[in-house]
Amino acid sequence: MPADEWIVIDMVDVRERTTPARTATSATAPAAIQPVGVPSLAALRTLAILRLATGFIFLWAFLDKTFGLGFSTPSDRAWIHGGTPAQGFLNSPAVTGPFKDFFVGIASPLVDVLFMLGMLGVGVAIMLGIGTRISAAVGSLIMVFMYLAEWVFTPLTSSTNPLVDYHIVYALALIVVAVFAGGDTWGLGRMWKNLSVVQKYRWLI
Repeated sequence: MPADEWIVIDMVDVRERTTPARTATSATAPAAIQPVGVPSLAALRTLAILRLATGFIFLWAFLDKTFGLGFSTPSDRAWIHGGTPAQGFLNSPAVTGPFKDFFVGIASPLVDVLFMLGMLGVGVAIMLGIGTRISAAVGSLIMVFMYLAEWVFTPLTSSTNPLVDYHIVYALALIVVAVFAGGDTWGLGRMWKNLSVVQKYRWLI
């Protein structure tokens, strides 16, 4: 090997042996960076809280109308005492607007059962974090029907916003939970998605 190459090797060897090793300290270590597209733990927990709160809104409505807990439904109008939760709403002055005749026409005991089963199913499923897609679809459909039945576009009605009232907000909350897999945190979403039937029929997610 030529002498000039030996000199270069010796210089590199000396430099490596004499340069102190640099260790990462709290002052020099780079801060942890959240990978792009990966939600933080705080975001996941916030989504879980939104899921639980939204699910409880539907579950509470079912419980109050079934047992007449006295908040929106008095005891004598409870479903278990012969009350008509859906018919009572559809035949009330709260239903106005161009679709009034349609909603009054569909008022029946069958609609009572479908409405109550929908509120119970959506409430329980969303709180457990299972079947969030179909629950979001059913819950949003119920909210849109109620939104159209009350026809919030009429001034001086119960709504203070003609475009985005609580029906729309609840529907959007359901959609957010379903789209972002809100049932995986503080819920049974992961276990549910691993079931063979859910693997086969993905709409059950």
